[in-house]
Amino acid sequence: MNHVLKLLNEQYRSLHLIWKLSLYNIKSEYSNHYLGLFWNILQPLMQAAIYYMIFGLGLRGATAPDAEIPFIVYLISGLFPWLFISQAINIGSNSIYTQLGLVTKMRFPSSVLLSISYTNSLINLFFMTVIIGLISLVNQYSNPLYFLGLLYFLVASFALIFAITLVMSTLIILVRDFRNVLQNLIRMGFFLTPIFWQAGERGGLLQVVSDLNPFAYLVQTFRNALIYGDGFFYGDGIDHLYFWSMTFFLLIIGSYLHMKFRYKLIDYL
Repeated sequence: MNHVLKLLNEQYRSLHLIWKLSLYNIKSEYSNHYLGLFWNILQPLMQAAIYYMIFGLGLRGATAPDAEIPFIVYLISGLFPWLFISQAINIGSNSIYTQLGLVTKMRFPSSVLLSISYTNSLINLFFMTVIIGLISLVNQYSNPLYFLGLLYFLVASFALIFAITLVMSTLIILVRDFRNVLQNLIRMGFFLTPIFWQAGERGGLLQVVSDLNPFAYLVQTFRNALIYGDGFFYGDGIDHLYFWSMTFFLLIIGSYLHMKFRYKLIDYL
């Protein structure tokens, strides 16, 4: 537990650094693009259009899992947080590996790289959240008061993503095969998370897997705040207990691995 507190304190003391480097990364990423930061909006919208053509007009015939919500709205309210989650995990898990020279030569706090990756992805999500929020306000899908549930989404998503990237960022350096494992798990997670299908409509094994999927909890929390408005929190006490138990377990394991190998990672290259 001491490792967890030490790493969380490290993030708190580096908040200014995390924010400045996140903005710098975003600006530098699109510095040579004509459209610049507009790609933060255009790229997710293009992906949403593709998935709508496949799962909306194609497989589902443009019918929504919830009759009160148009399928395109249901889709983007699940797709955008999923893109944020998958991007943050993928980039965060590889951040120490790609910046290992910086970490080893300057004694840069390597765990901060994980928070920088999370913040970069969160900035991208902000633009998409504004779009969904405006759609929700215009159509009165959710009480604006329940938008405060997004604050809980931020806390919960950071805790889980930080825990996962702590584990994977170390394992990827120790055993390079975990990069491929991570990619396949992310692809699998997309189909096992209720993004274009609704939790409870399938039943059987798929429903069991969905109930055990912590990403489903995050996506539904985001969707509940902006679209459904069924209270400030998604799910019941069992859902919260399961999510946070898994998150703290991964956080403890990840903190232990990170602290044990953080100054020895260069030896494994």
